[in-house]
Amino acid sequence: MANAWALFEAIARRAAAFTQPSTEPIDRSHAFDQRNMHPLVEAASKKLFDDGHYAQATFEAYKRLDKEVQKLAKSSESGKSLMMKAFSELAPQIKLTNLSTVSEKDEQEGYKFIFAGSILAIRNPRGHDILVDSLSACLDHLSLASLLFRRLEDIKQ
Repeated sequence: MANAWALFEAIARRAAAFTQPSTEPIDRSHAFDQRNMHPLVEAASKKLFDDGHYAQATFEAYKRLDKEVQKLAKSSESGKSLMMKAFSELAPQIKLTNLSTVSEKDEQEGYKFIFAGSILAIRNPRGHDILVDSLSACLDHLSLASLLFRRLEDIKQ
């Protein structure tokens, strides 16, 4: 019942923006535009998002991220094992930095855990269970996926 109440409140707040006079312009841009979602995230999940399938939208974006890392790493692995090998700071298949300083090695290692952690904590539960995500949680997950896609664009191979 709490979820129904939260949904009702969210709808009521949005409706107020259309019914109450305001001197400020109403922002009617899409949430993906507001958050500057990466084009691959948009391609994988925008229709699902627009249809209210937030968990599935998240799942599809992270499946696409996994495929992108597979392609760049030239690997057939998937999931956590792919991420741990692809971004290893010792022998990376995908170099995010030059790995010449402690800071650059730390950044590589940190992204290794962010990529692996996002697959474990965000993608996998949506692939194995039936989850219901809120709009806000979905946008947060997709924003993280966008960040990771953009980081891949900056690789130094």
